Amino acid sequence: MLYSHKGTTQIQFSWLESGLYFLLLRRDLFCNIFCSLSLTFLEYIVAFNGYFTAKARSDFISTALRDVDAVNWRIVRRDNPASDYPSDFEVVEIRQDTRSSLLILQDHPYIKRVTPQRMVLRSLKLTDSGTDGASPCNDTRWVQKWQSWQSSRPLRRTSLSLGSGFWHATGRHSSRRLLRAIPRHVAQILQADVLWQMGHTGSGVKVAVFDTGLSEKHPHFKNVKERTNWTNEKTLDDGLGHGTFVAGVIASMRECQGFAPDSELHIFRVFTNNQVSYTSWFLDAFNYAILKKIDVLNLSIGGPDFMDHPFVDKVWELTANKVIMVSAIGNDGPLYGTLNNPADQMDVIGVGGIDFEDNIARFSSRGMTTWELPGGYGRVKPDIVTYGSGVRGSGLKEGCRSLSGTSVASPVVAGAVTLLASTVLNRELVNPASMKQALIASARRLPGVNMFEQGHGKLDLLRAYQILNSYKPQASLSPSYIDLTECPYMWPYCSQPIYYGGMPTIVNVTILNGMGVTGRIVDKPIWQPYLPQNGDYVDVAVSYSPVLWPWAGYLAVSISVAKKAASWEGIAQGHVMVTVASPAENDSGIGGEMTSTVKLPVKVKIVPTPPRSKRILWDQYHNLRYPPGYFPRDNLRMKNDPLDWNGDHIHTNFRDMYQHLRSMGYFVEVLGAPITCFDASQYGTLLMVDSEEEYFPEEITKLRRDIDNGLSLIIFSDWYNTSVMRKVKFYDENTRQWWMPDTGGANVPALNDLISVWGMAFSDGLYEGDFTMADHDMYYASGCSIARFPEDGIVIAQTLKDQGLEVLKQETAVVENVPVLGLYQTPSEGGGRIALYGDSNCIDDSHRQKDCFWLLDALLQYTSYSMTPPSLTHSKNRMVPPTGTDRPLPQRLEGNHLYRYSKVLEAHLGDPKPRPLPACPHLSWAKPQPLNETAPSNLWKHQKLLSVDMDKVVLPNGRLYRPQVRPLSPGESGAWDIPGGIMPGRYNQEVGQTIPMFAFLGAMVVLSFFVVQLTKAKSKPKRRKPRVKRPLYLQQQQQQTPHSGKNPTV
Repeated sequence: MLYSHKGTTQIQFSWLESGLYFLLLRRDLFCNIFCSLSLTFLEYIVAFNGYFTAKARSDFISTALRDVDAVNWRIVRRDNPASDYPSDFEVVEIRQDTRSSLLILQDHPYIKRVTPQRMVLRSLKLTDSGTDGASPCNDTRWVQKWQSWQSSRPLRRTSLSLGSGFWHATGRHSSRRLLRAIPRHVAQILQADVLWQMGHTGSGVKVAVFDTGLSEKHPHFKNVKERTNWTNEKTLDDGLGHGTFVAGVIASMRECQGFAPDSELHIFRVFTNNQVSYTSWFLDAFNYAILKKIDVLNLSIGGPDFMDHPFVDKVWELTANKVIMVSAIGNDGPLYGTLNNPADQMDVIGVGGIDFEDNIARFSSRGMTTWELPGGYGRVKPDIVTYGSGVRGSGLKEGCRSLSGTSVASPVVAGAVTLLASTVLNRELVNPASMKQALIASARRLPGVNMFEQGHGKLDLLRAYQILNSYKPQASLSPSYIDLTECPYMWPYCSQPIYYGGMPTIVNVTILNGMGVTGRIVDKPIWQPYLPQNGDYVDVAVSYSPVLWPWAGYLAVSISVAKKAASWEGIAQGHVMVTVASPAENDSGIGGEMTSTVKLPVKVKIVPTPPRSKRILWDQYHNLRYPPGYFPRDNLRMKNDPLDWNGDHIHTNFRDMYQHLRSMGYFVEVLGAPITCFDASQYGTLLMVDSEEEYFPEEITKLRRDIDNGLSLIIFSDWYNTSVMRKVKFYDENTRQWWMPDTGGANVPALNDLISVWGMAFSDGLYEGDFTMADHDMYYASGCSIARFPEDGIVIAQTLKDQGLEVLKQETAVVENVPVLGLYQTPSEGGGRIALYGDSNCIDDSHRQKDCFWLLDALLQYTSYSMTPPSLTHSKNRMVPPTGTDRPLPQRLEGNHLYRYSKVLEAHLGDPKPRPLPACPHLSWAKPQPLNETAPSNLWKHQKLLSVDMDKVVLPNGRLYRPQVRPLSPGESGAWDIPGGIMPGRYNQEVGQTIPMFAFLGAMVVLSFFVVQLTKAKSKPKRRKPRVKRPLYLQQQQQQTPHSGKNPTV
C-alpha cells in the first residue's frame, strides 16, 4: 500500500480527497520528519507468527541476521503505550547494500512476512460549511510542469472529509441548497433521542477514534476514558480539528449532540499535525485497541491498496477480536470501482454518504470491489449509507462546525453502532457480523439507486434496534437474493438478460456469520430450481470460502442457461441453499456446533441466443491496474491522479460505454481468461481497450485463426514511450526508491506482437489535441499513432500536438497527418475485420472530456456488419497507410518489472519469459434438486433475518417522545431543530406511511362515538313531553299571520 511520495522540488502537488482542490505543501513542512532519516537506510516491518516480548523479537532477528554486519541493520525503537506489551511485529532498518538480508529474515521459522515501512500522508480540507473555495477537478489553470510526479490521491490512505459548501447530488433534484439551510443534529434526525428517552446513551461501550487527537478539556465530552499518542510528536491534542469533529459526531453531549454521549471514548492520535503517519504506528495502535478490548472503532481514512498485507491482516485480527470496525468507503465518486480499503473488506462496515434529501452524495465512492478481477466479479459495497453532507460536529476548541465527506458519514454509523450496542442486554451477541446483519437488514432502500451506490440502503436506527433486540445468532447473505430482472437496484445484473452460450454471469455474495468468528459451509450448497417457474432452464455453479474467517466469507454463484433454452424466452427461478456451521462457544460437549441454513433466491430473464453480430466480448484478462504495480494513467495531463486503479471493467470506469452499447442493442460479455478460452464463432467482435498485459504465444496464434474465421477485432490503444516513462517516474518515500512505470498507458509492444501478422503496428509517438471527425468534436488525450498499416486499409489522420516533445523538452510542436484510426478487411474468405484507434480516454469515465461513443458505434457497424461508414471512407482526412519504415517500432522498457505482476510472464535468468499457458476455468455445475412448487413472487420484501419477525416486534414510536431540549448556542437559530426526524423540503417516508393509519383510526373513533350515541338513544324509554303553554302574544300573532307552511323561528 503506497500512501504518498516526497520529491526533490520545492513545491509538491497533492490531490485532496474531495477531488476539488490542489494543496501546495512546502518541503520545509516535512523536513522535521524526513531530514532525520538517513537515505542509506530502509525501514521494514518484520511480522511474526505470534506475539512475543521485545527480547524474544530481538533474539529472532539477531539470529536470522547473525551473518550480517551489525552496522548494517538495527531495530527501530518504538516509544508508545504498546511498548510494554508483547507484539507481533518489529521495525528494522537495513542498509541498501544488504537488502539480501530480507530473504534471510523471511526464512526464519517465526517470521511471517517482511514488508516495507509505509509512510501515510493525508491532506485534510477542514472548512466550515459557509466557505466555498472549490475549483473544478479538471481545472488546469495551474502551471503545467512535466516534472517527476511527486504524490497522488491513490497512493496513500487519506482522510475522507470534504469542505464543500454545496450539496453533492446525483442529479435527481436539480436544485442546490446551501449547507446551512438543513437540519443540524444528525443524531436527532436519525431519532437517537427515542433511544435516549428509553435510557440508552452508549453506556458501557468502548469506542475508539483513530484520528488526529482531542484536546483534554473540550467542553463537549464527559467520558474520555483515555487519550494516547502514537506519533513522533509530544502532544495528545488535536491541532487540525478532524479528530475532534469525528469524536463529536459519536459522543458529544451538548450543542451538536453525538449519538452515544455516555460511551467510553478512547482517542488514538495516529496522525501528526502535518497529517503524517506510518503503518507501524497503526499496527501498534491496533494492537493496543485489542488489548483494551475496544468494542467499536471508527477509521475515517482509506486508500486503494487492498494488497497492503500488514494493514489488511491487522484489520482481520481486530475484527476477529470482536472489534466492530466502521470505515469510510472513499470520496472518489461518482466514478465506479473507487472503493477504499479497509472499507471494502467483508468484515468491515463500509459507509457511503448521502445528503439530507436522500440523494447519494456525488463524492461518495461507488462499488464494485476490484479485488476479484479479472477472473471473478466484485462484491457489493458500500454496506450502508447515511448522512455525510453538511453534518454538524464539534469544533476544535468549542462550538460546532459543518463538514462533508464519507469520513463524516463513517462516525455517524460508528455513533449509531455504539448506541445500538448499549441497548443489547446480552453483549455476547454483539459482534462485527451480527451488527452488520442488523444494519443491512433494517436499512431503508433508496428509490432509483443501484446497489453499488447505496449498498443495502439508508441507516435506520430504530429498526436496527428492533432487530438487535430480537437477534439470534445465524448466518445471512449480502445481497440476500439475486434478481436479474429488478432494475435499477440490481444494476448491472438487470441490464442484460442471459442466454445460452454466453459467458456465465457471476454474482459474488458475502456470507455473514453471526454465530462465530470462524465457520464453514456444511457439505456443498444445493441448487433447487422451481419447475413451475422454469428453473430447470438454468445451470448454477457455486464456489465458496473453505473457511469463513473472520465472521465472513464469499459465495460466488455462476449462472448460465441450459442448452434446451437456447430458443426460449421467459423468467426462470430457483434458490441456492447454504448451511453454515460454527463451533458452539458455550457448548460443553466436544465438537458441538451451531448451524444456520440460508436460502438465496435466484431469478433470471432468459432470451434466445442473440445473433453473432450483436455479441461483443470485452477482454478483461489483459487489463492490469494498481495495486500492486505502477500502471500509469492513460491521460498524462491528470498528474493529480497518476495511477490506473479502477479495474478497467465495463461496470467500473467503462460503465457509460457499457450503458451506451446496451442501449444500441448489443450484448456485452466479459472474458476473464486467456483468449484461448472462448469460442470465437459465438461473437462478432472482440473489444480490447487499454491492455497492459502481455500475451501468451498460444493466444496470438488462436486470435489469428479466429479472425481468419470471421471474428472481428477493435483495439483502443494508449501511449507508450520509454523516454516519457522514465520522465514520469516518481520517488517513493516508503522504499527510498524511484518508481518507474511497468508499461505506458497501454502495452504497445505486446499489442504490436498481437497484430503484426496483418502488417499493423502502433508507434511510440505521444499526441494530444482537439479535432473534428465526421462532424463530431473529438479530443485526443495522450494517445499514440498508427505506425504501420496494410496498404489496402483505410487510415484517418489528424493534426495534433506532440505531447511527447512537451513532456521531454517542454517545447510545443504541431504535427500534421498523424494517423489515429485504421480500418482493415482481412483478405481470407469470410475473414473478420480489424479497427485500430490510438486513444481510449474518449470511452473511459475516469478523465473523459469528450466521448466518442459515436465512433465506437461506427466501428461496430464495420466489424459486425461489414458496413464501412461513408463519413470515414470519404473523409478529407483520409491518408495513405503508413509503412512504418521511417522510425523504429516501440520496444519494451529495459529493466521493467512487469513480470512481478503479470499473469503471463515469469522471472528468468535473462529476460522474462512466458509462463506455461494456464488451463481454462472449468465450472462444476451443481446437480439440481428440483422443487415442484411455486416460487415466491416478490424476492425483496424488507430484508429480515430468519429469527426476526418484523411484524411481531414492537417498534418504538419516536413521536411519543419530545427531543431533548437544550439551550441554543449564541447566534444559533432554533428554526432548524426539527423534532422526530422530519426533514423540510421532502415528504418524509415515515410520515407518509403513518398519516393513512392515523386517518383510519380517527375515522373509527368518530364512527364509534356516533354508534354509542345512537345505541343510547334507542335504549332509553320514550317519555311524553309536557306541553308548554305558549305566551299569549305568540298565540295572537299566529292567529293573525296567514299559514305559510313554515314554522316561525324565535
